[in-house]
Amino acid sequence: MALAHAKPGEVIGLRDEQVGATRTAALVKTSSFEAVRLGVQAGREIPWHHVPKELTLFCISGDVVLRLETREIQLRAGDWVFLEGGARHALSAHVDSTLLLTIML
Repeated sequence: MALAHAKPGEVIGLRDEQVGATRTAALVKTSSFEAVRLGVQAGREIPWHHVPKELTLFCISGDVVLRLETREIQLRAGDWVFLEGGARHALSAHVDSTLLLTIML
């Protein structure tokens, strides 16, 4: 079952037991930001890419490595990171992982 886009003031559960550990779904998109629940299976990789605008990643559960041009960052449950617009990055999961991706538009 797909997650519906959030309406203002609506609570949407993002925990794995509510949605499934590897489910990816767009949560909301407005003129100023987009929020996506990103599920990444163990051993999977999101290849090198960039997003034109600033973004944040919050690790809800799991263990991932965020690769940047100059370094690697390990994200575990509760970790949050900000990336500048245009920063090339890739992501790989050691275990089934869930992240909240927020992109500024």
